[in-house]
Amino acid sequence: MEILAFVIGVALMVVGLAVSIALHELGHLWPAKKFGVRVGQYMIGFGPTLWSKRWRGTEYGFKAIPLGGYISMAGMYPPSPALRQAQGPGARPGRAAGGFFATMVQDARDANDETLRGDDDTHVFYRLPIWKRIVVMLGGPLMNFFFAIVLFAILLTGIGIQTATTEVARLSECVPTTSSTECTDSSPAAPAEAAGIQPGDVIVSIDGEPVADFTEATAIIRSSPGEQLTFVVERDGAEQSLQITPATIQTEVTAADGTITTEEVGFVGIGPTVEYVQQPIWAGPQMAVQNVGAVAGIIWQLPAKVWQTGVDLVTGQERDPNGPLSIVGASRLSGEVAAADSPVLNRVAGFLSLLASLNIALFVFNLIPLLPLDGGHIAVALWEGIKRVWAKLFRRPPPKPVDATKLVPLTFAVFVALLVMGGILILADLFNPVTLF
Repeated sequence: MEILAFVIGVALMVVGLAVSIALHELGHLWPAKKFGVRVGQYMIGFGPTLWSKRWRGTEYGFKAIPLGGYISMAGMYPPSPALRQAQGPGARPGRAAGGFFATMVQDARDANDETLRGDDDTHVFYRLPIWKRIVVMLGGPLMNFFFAIVLFAILLTGIGIQTATTEVARLSECVPTTSSTECTDSSPAAPAEAAGIQPGDVIVSIDGEPVADFTEATAIIRSSPGEQLTFVVERDGAEQSLQITPATIQTEVTAADGTITTEEVGFVGIGPTVEYVQQPIWAGPQMAVQNVGAVAGIIWQLPAKVWQTGVDLVTGQERDPNGPLSIVGASRLSGEVAAADSPVLNRVAGFLSLLASLNIALFVFNLIPLLPLDGGHIAVALWEGIKRVWAKLFRRPPPKPVDATKLVPLTFAVFVALLVMGGILILADLFNPVTLF
């Protein structure tokens, strides 16, 4: 059963990733079609096509490798100089000379030129106003961000956060010592049980200070060793006052610099009831924004963190649990969550948290201002907008559209870097994985 649950968890993450990719590409497709751009394909995955259907001029389909997706828009770049200079119906653009990268640039231009239908073609991407191009390219990442908000809202507001409440679930029989936590005949009775606290009691206040959760109650108890406290508890709908003096015990405290010290704290012997507490509706968006900041902190250090992950893989050292993961790692964690020995609701919450975090990662990663990522296309559009504003301010002729095909060598380098980093993370997730348990 545990293996089956693990496989189900992995399958759910693969499906969740496919949905996330589909939404990302829809975020590009909808505004592109709304603005009149011809979209030739909308595909989920890469490699051989498994299924496709053409509808309203666009081919929709699924490919064999579900690790991404794309839409193909007509005229992503302006026509190449060779195409503009071609004369007559039989003329063909010339080939570039100058080596490997020049050939790559020309190949990109040829592929782009094939989507153009002439100088009067208005249904192409590069002819859109700057703001519309930004909307089209920003639509994909924003869909991932909004999907993450929905998932976090379901998690926090629909299910809730596991919280130690002020309701007493259990009582300790005795006061633990530094040498043993087991009770003997000579062990002193725990203060809470001796004072008459019972399971099911709800702590209302301690020494006149209202407590909203067990964390607040614990803070007061730990700071009051040997001091008599007045507990007000609700039992069977009525409030009762009980006098409890916390016992003094020794506990180890780890400081921020890693040093360990021993201090005396109060102990009464109360175990809380843990429940899912539903959060306000705005908790989902807040959590999404907080995760954006956390992921951004990882993304800008991505090369260094991937390098360290590779070193840990080779040396066999334990990986940073807060470091980057591949989809293999995320699927593995999803399988662990599904196979965990815990209530079903806990496992559902864990899966939703993983999928929401994955969508936040897709949102942040795709905004990196480098081609072929969405952020690179946005940067190109903004640069063209700056050039147009500059020309208008100084009353110069409008500049030509930015020819992003010149950046193909940089795009190729980024692609190779992403391929290498992805390969390292996949190998690390297979042979030196991050585990939850």
